[in-house]
Amino acid sequence: MSDEPLTYPATGAAWAPSVAELMRMRFVAAGKEKPDLILRGGKVLALHIGEILERDVVISGRHVAAITPVGHFDCDNVIDATGYFVAPTFIDVHLHIEYTKLVPGELARLSVPKGTTTVLADANCIANVLGEEGLDFMGTTTTPLRILRQVSHKVPQAPELELGGAHLTTQQIAARVQRPDAATLGESNPFNLDESSARKQVAAIAAGKRITGHTALLENEPLWSYLAGGISDDHNAHKTRDVVERLRLGAMLTVMAGSMNDNTPEVFADIPALKDGLGHIAFCADDKLVEDLDRQGHIDHQVRKAIECGVEPLKAWRMATLNAASYYRIDHLVGSVTPNKIADLQLVEDLADPRPHLVLVDGKVVARDGVALFANTDDVPAFTRNTMHLHPDIDEAFFSVKAEGGTAWVQAMEMYDGYFKRAFHTELEVRDGLVACDTERDVLKVAIVDRHHATLNVGIGFVKGFGLKRGAIAATTNCENQNLVIVGTSDADIAFATRAIEALGGGYVTVADGEVLSTVPLPVAGCMSDQPWETVRDKSLACDAATRTIGCTMHAPFLIMSFIGLVGVPDLGLTERGLVETKTQSFTDLVLGLKGGLVCCRCPSHAHDIHKTMDPARFEAVAV
Repeated sequence: MSDEPLTYPATGAAWAPSVAELMRMRFVAAGKEKPDLILRGGKVLALHIGEILERDVVISGRHVAAITPVGHFDCDNVIDATGYFVAPTFIDVHLHIEYTKLVPGELARLSVPKGTTTVLADANCIANVLGEEGLDFMGTTTTPLRILRQVSHKVPQAPELELGGAHLTTQQIAARVQRPDAATLGESNPFNLDESSARKQVAAIAAGKRITGHTALLENEPLWSYLAGGISDDHNAHKTRDVVERLRLGAMLTVMAGSMNDNTPEVFADIPALKDGLGHIAFCADDKLVEDLDRQGHIDHQVRKAIECGVEPLKAWRMATLNAASYYRIDHLVGSVTPNKIADLQLVEDLADPRPHLVLVDGKVVARDGVALFANTDDVPAFTRNTMHLHPDIDEAFFSVKAEGGTAWVQAMEMYDGYFKRAFHTELEVRDGLVACDTERDVLKVAIVDRHHATLNVGIGFVKGFGLKRGAIAATTNCENQNLVIVGTSDADIAFATRAIEALGGGYVTVADGEVLSTVPLPVAGCMSDQPWETVRDKSLACDAATRTIGCTMHAPFLIMSFIGLVGVPDLGLTERGLVETKTQSFTDLVLGLKGGLVCCRCPSHAHDIHKTMDPARFEAVAV
């Protein structure tokens, strides 16, 4: 940290060199003092000019002091980098650490050996459970993982539509985004244009911070309005037309490759169409589970995929490092192998297949051949535990949907692309006055239960995409408020899953026929484990396997289920208070009426395949 007091400290100010460090760097580069380490004879990525140079990387303490001809300086500690590319480590520009199911120190043990050493993390999950205390917990680790904050934009996301858990004021958020540990204001609801959001956006802009966004595949006026609020990046766009439009409007494209969807191949499907926009693209994982980080990789995965799609290797590496650092205004600290930068470096044999031989952070080797050389000794404070608070009276009756007659039309949603939801309406059988699920057509019931305040609030909807034939799955990771979400084939199964996850203390459960088939305990705020990442991975894979035994057909079902409720992504959302039409940000009916023999639905379009499952004589929307 600088020795002089800073009135307006910049992002990452705590990483800046001290006067003593800077003076020593200069002496080392001048040949007046010995370096602490030299990476000798490697192929150094000179990303500013797009060259690969055979050079020595001369390190003073935690910084790069100089890039010199091979053998120009000597010291007592030399690493032979012959045959390896010497590159900066990767930066993930948008991540929710909580959705990995790992605490920060365990994410470090998993991702740092893969070359990702800096993350810009939006801790909106834990913020919705534990408020500012949760934010502080998620922003620190003793491991060699650099965390910059993307300060959650609104907690809860929609207070007029949900109870939420914790609450943060506009003033609290505005103050946090101006701190040096903050890189951006976190992603916001593109349908929310209130004064409170404007105040936070102005606070971010005044402090020189970016504003993270998800544009929800919007077009024209809604998109223009969102960007007019200072939103500076987007991780939703993936079709060439949408990507080009956002780049034209100056939005940084942060290509997402999470567990629900990997946008990388589609973004780079037409590289010539992107033109100079390749210099305005970075990578993020966003929502990626521990098992997929282990199997697939972190930002290293996206570098590989981009190169496979035809992106020139140095441009792909620049996206993962220098582009990211430059856009988020930390390129004076990290993002390149150049003098005065922090020595966060990796040695890889193949640029097109980055699997680091060595990873250095602060000039010290912290991982070798995919294995972390450090332990996670971070404390998990007591206040992060025991966050399950369900009302004791909630039982099977709370999950029923009443209707008259032999059938009823309901407003439902189809999970068709990760967390995107397509509204449709369908006719379901009514048995003993209650609307039943239809496992043959995969129309199941979804419930959101308040787990923060022990109220009797339960929101009910119908969802397609999970394929369950029996039983239920449940999780306490509902986006964003982290309430309890359950998808099931019957009210009895949903009620059983509710009490099973309460007994677990939060996490994932798969149940069927009155039995708990598998669990993933997540005792830290109900969204993270306190166990080593290897244990969490194994339990997660077992729980996913259990869902397949009851008919589940999708990858990452618990994560996708967690986004059914999100009210900031079209067409519908669901909170503990009821079904929400996202465009109008208002509650809407679950059981639909008829007018002139036609169904009074809220589907914005009937042009999709899902509408072929309905009676073509009655499925047209009626304005109500």
